[in-house]
Amino acid sequence: MPSVTSPLIDLHDVAYAAEGKQILSGVTIRADERRIGIVGRNGSGKTSLARVMAGLIPTDQGRVRIDGVEVAQDRRAALRRVGILFQNPDHQIIFPTVEEEIAFGLTQMGLSKSDVKRGVHNVLRRFDKLHWAPAAIHQLSQGQRQLVCLMSVLCMVPKVIILDEPFAGLDIPTTRQLERVLASLDLTIVHITHAPDAVRAYDRVLWIDQGRVLQDGAPLPVLAAFSRRMMEIGDSDDLSDLAG
Repeated sequence: MPSVTSPLIDLHDVAYAAEGKQILSGVTIRADERRIGIVGRNGSGKTSLARVMAGLIPTDQGRVRIDGVEVAQDRRAALRRVGILFQNPDHQIIFPTVEEEIAFGLTQMGLSKSDVKRGVHNVLRRFDKLHWAPAAIHQLSQGQRQLVCLMSVLCMVPKVIILDEPFAGLDIPTTRQLERVLASLDLTIVHITHAPDAVRAYDRVLWIDQGRVLQDGAPLPVLAAFSRRMMEIGDSDDLSDLAG
């Protein structure tokens, strides 16, 4: 019998509840595509799905594997498989200087002090930001802090990066600059967003609604159905149907 190779991203029948509310239900995703979009309204479960995929919160049911690793159970191994970029960099950054922030993940991986120092140097040099090493995080703009978060993730060389609305609050030039950086990365990107245009050129798109996968497939038909439904909701007079 030929062996069956597991996909890079492998979620099976995932369920998650918080404070008595069901957030995700029966989510199954098997994916090897390089660019995957996940769309949905505010409150649809997108951010919870991002955190589950990154291993930051445990599921109540089901399996979550990235590159064969149960990411919520083996956090050190997970750091080499999957990274996440949050919507607000201030929710991710915990150290006062750029070099300390980038070094944290490498330290968590168990690297020696010399290897950590080398890793920080290499990623700063890659982005031509060696002069940022001693810089105070609070003096950077939001776009610059988002780049620090991206460098912190990339230095751990993950197989997958999850983007959770990473351009919210950024101006157009900063957004375009970060989009170019992300487009150049040779790894799998899972981009979670409410904006169809952000993932229109991707390989695959999933539409999440009320914590479930409503549609999954090629971008054009999924995004057309999603956009049509969003317009219908927006054109209705039932304000109770509007998400917060």
